[in-house]
Amino acid sequence: MAKLEQLQCELNNLKLENQKQKKIIDSLISRIELKGSFNHDPYHSFQHSVILADQVRDKTDELNTALNTLEQKNQQLLEATNNAKYAHQRFIDAIESISDGFALFDHNHKLIYANQHFDNYWQQYNLTISANHTLYDIKQMAAEHGVIINENQLDINANSWVFQDANKRWLQVLEKETADGGLVVLYKDITLVKRAEQAKFEAAMAEKSQLLQTMVDNLSQGIIMVDCTGKIQIANNRFIELNQCQSSIEIIGKNITQLDPLLALDLRCHPPEISMTTTIREQTLRDNKVIEIRSHRLADGGFVNTYTDITESYLYAKTVTENEQWLRLITDNVPALIAYVGADLKYQFTNKAYDQWYGWQRGQLLNTSIIDSRPEQELQGLMPYLQQALNGQAITFEFAETNAAQQACHMMKSYVPNINSDNHVEGLFVLNWDITESKLSKAKLEQAYQTLEQRVTERTSQLQQVNNQLREEINERRQIESRLLEAKEEAEQANLSKTKFLAAISHDLLQPLNAAQLYTGSLQEQRMPPATRQLVHSVANSLADVESLIGMLVDISKLDAGIVKADKQSFRVSELLDNIAKEFQLAADDKNIEIRYVPCSSIIYSDSQLLARIIRNLMSNALRYTNQGKVLLGCRQSEHAILIEVLDTGIGIAEEKQQEIFQEFKRIESKTSHRTGLGLGLAIVDKISTVLGHQVNVKSTLNKGSKFSVRVPKGDLRIVNQTTEFNPIQSEQLNGARVWVVDNDLNICNAMTILLEKWGCEVVSATNLQGLQMQRDISQAKVEMLIMDYHLDDDQTGTDLAQKINQTRVRNIPTLLLTANRSDKLKREARALDYAILHKPVIPIRLKMAMIQLLENEQK
Repeated sequence: MAKLEQLQCELNNLKLENQKQKKIIDSLISRIELKGSFNHDPYHSFQHSVILADQVRDKTDELNTALNTLEQKNQQLLEATNNAKYAHQRFIDAIESISDGFALFDHNHKLIYANQHFDNYWQQYNLTISANHTLYDIKQMAAEHGVIINENQLDINANSWVFQDANKRWLQVLEKETADGGLVVLYKDITLVKRAEQAKFEAAMAEKSQLLQTMVDNLSQGIIMVDCTGKIQIANNRFIELNQCQSSIEIIGKNITQLDPLLALDLRCHPPEISMTTTIREQTLRDNKVIEIRSHRLADGGFVNTYTDITESYLYAKTVTENEQWLRLITDNVPALIAYVGADLKYQFTNKAYDQWYGWQRGQLLNTSIIDSRPEQELQGLMPYLQQALNGQAITFEFAETNAAQQACHMMKSYVPNINSDNHVEGLFVLNWDITESKLSKAKLEQAYQTLEQRVTERTSQLQQVNNQLREEINERRQIESRLLEAKEEAEQANLSKTKFLAAISHDLLQPLNAAQLYTGSLQEQRMPPATRQLVHSVANSLADVESLIGMLVDISKLDAGIVKADKQSFRVSELLDNIAKEFQLAADDKNIEIRYVPCSSIIYSDSQLLARIIRNLMSNALRYTNQGKVLLGCRQSEHAILIEVLDTGIGIAEEKQQEIFQEFKRIESKTSHRTGLGLGLAIVDKISTVLGHQVNVKSTLNKGSKFSVRVPKGDLRIVNQTTEFNPIQSEQLNGARVWVVDNDLNICNAMTILLEKWGCEVVSATNLQGLQMQRDISQAKVEMLIMDYHLDDDQTGTDLAQKINQTRVRNIPTLLLTANRSDKLKREARALDYAILHKPVIPIRLKMAMIQLLENEQK
C-alpha cells in the first residue's frame, strides 16, 4: 500500500511539471510573435526562428522523456496495485489458515478484521462481534455472559494473559500493538498443554514425595514428626531399628503419651514450657548406646525429633580427654618452661614449671595478656622479640627476668611462630630455660681469667726485684690454673649431668607418650567420620611434635656433651635404605607425593643407626617442604665412597641460607608446611656427620628443589646378604601372625594389643615372664615374633627375657626390642643377639614396617 501511494504521488508531480512546461512554451511563442510584428529585419527574424526552433525541439524532447517516464510510472503503479491486491488476499488467506483466533483493531481499538476462528469462538456463546465493537466491548460482553471463569495474568509487559472459559477450556491471549497504534489480538487454545502440565506436576509431586520418604528412610538418624495433637505422623526406618519395633504400623497415628513408656527412645519435646525452635539433649540406652535427641518445633504446634547415635563420638571424646591428660602430664614433668601465646599475646597454655617459676596459680595465666603479666621494664625489653616472632621468624635470645622469689635470673628464651596454611602467624610457642647457674659459672671463669692475667703481670714486674717472689708467684699461678681446671671440669660435669638427666627422664617421659601414640594409631585404623578423623590426625601430629621435641633435645644434649660415639662396621647400604624408603612411602602417599627409590647393593663403612638418623632427617625435610612433586632417594658411585642423595622438587633454599640451615633453631620459611618445629633436624644432621666423619653437602635452587648428599666411605665385607628389592608395605603380611608382647607398663600392653589386633595379629601380652607363662607354654606354643620392652621390673631386661624363651627352642624367635635407651652398648648387644631395635615413642607405621621386615627375613 505504501508503494502504491508513492507511485501516485510521483505521477501527480510529473503532470504538474508537464503543465508548467506547456505554459513556458506558450509564453515563449507569444513573445516571439509579438517581437516579429515590430521588427521587419528578415535575418533577425530568421535568427530568432532558428533559436526558437531549437528551444521547441529541446522542450519537445524533454516532454517526450517526461511522457515516457510517466508511462513507466503508470505501469509500475499498475503492477504495485496488483501486488497490493495479491498481498492483501494472501494476508487474508494466511490469517484464515491459522488455528488460533485472530483480530485486528485500529488505533481506537475498534475491530477492523477478525478471522473465522475468532468469530466461531464467540458464536458458541451466542455473541456476535461486529466492526463497531471495541476490545473493551468484547471483554465486557465476555464478563457479562460468564465466558471467563478463571483469569491469570502471565506477563504484564507483554500483555499476555490466560483464562479458563465456561466450557472448562484454557485460552492464552496475546495482545500486541501495531505501528499505527492499533492492536493485534491472538486467542490460542492451550487446554492440552495445561492438562499435560497438571499431569506432569502431579507426577513430579508424587515422585518427590516418594523420594522424600526414601531419603528419610535411608538417613542414619532416626526421625519422627508429631502433630499438634501429639500423634506420630512420620517415623523412618532408623527410628524403628533403634526402638526394635517390627514396622512403622505399630507407631504411625498413635499418641506419644501411649508409646513413650513402651519405646526405648524419649518421644517428648523438651522443654514444652519454653518457646524454643530447637532443643538438644542426650539419652543413654540400656545397651550403652548414647543417642543425641534434637527437638525442632513447628509453627502449627507440632514438632520433629531426630535421634543420632553418637556413641563412637562420645567414646572418642572420652579418649581424646584421656590423651589430653597424658599430654598435660608429660609437659608438666618437662623441666623446660613451656607456654603457648595467641596472636593477641594472650596465654592459651602454660605447663606446671612455667606457672611455678613466675609464681602464678595453676591456670591463672590462661586468657591473660603478656602485657598484664609482666612489669613495664621487662615488657619493654621483650616487645621487640615478640614483634619479630609475630612477623614469622623464630628467635632465641637471653633475657634477665625475676622469678617468683624475686631473684634476678638469666633465661634462655625461644619464640617459635605457629604459621598456618595461609602463612599467617596464629600464635607463638614459648620455651624458657633458666641458665642462671651456667651464666654465673661463665662469669666466674671470666673473672678468674682476668684476675690471673692481672696477677701474672704484677708478678712479672716483681720478677726483676725478687727471684724468690717469682717462684712463689709461679706456684700460686699453678694453683690458680689447677682451680680453673677444676672449675672447667665442674662445668663439663654439670653439662654431662644435664645430659644424663635428660637421658634418664626420657624413658619415663616417653612411656606415656608411647602409649598415647599406640592408642592414636589404633584410632586411625578405625572407620570414622571425616571431622573425627581430622581430630585424630591432629592429635597424632601433636604427639609426633612432642616426640620430636623431646628426642631432639636429648640428641642435641648428647651430641654437645660428646658422649655419642660411632660404632662403625661394613654393611650393605640397601639394608639401611630399603627400610627408610618403605617407612616414608605411606607418609608420602598422604601428601600425594611420589617417592622414587633406586636400590643400591654397594657396601659402606659407617654406624648404621647414626647414618639412618641422618637419612631420616633429610627425608623428613624433603617431605615437609615439598607440596607436590617427587622425592628421590638413591646412591651415586665415586672412586672411594658412596654418595647417598635425597632430591626433592620442593620450595628450595636461597643460596645465602644454605649454610645457615645447619645451625640450631634455624628453619626454612615455608607456605606449604603446616607443622612447626624447633629447627634442630639439620643441626642434628651436621653434628652426627661430624661424629661419623661423613661430609654432608647441599645444592638447591629456589622454587625448584634441593639435593642433599652424604659422602660415606666404601666398606669391605666378604659375605653379605643378597640385595632385596624395594617393596611397598602390605598390611596383609601381618594377618594371623602370632605375637607375644611384654612390657612392664600395663597401659602400653593394652595399647599394643589393640593396635596389633587391628593389623590382624594374634596377640598375647603380659607385664613379666610369669604373666606370659600363665597364658602360654613358652617352650611349646607357636609364636612368630617377640616384642619386648628393654627396661622391665626387678632389674630384668627384654634381652634376658627373650634369651630365656629361646633356651628351650631349636630356632630363635625373631625379636624386636622397644626402648628409650639409645646407648651404643645396647646397640652392640642387640646386634650380637640379632635383635631389632625401635626407640620409644614408637610410631605405628615404623613398628609395622619393622615387624614385616622381621617376618620377611625369617621366611628367607
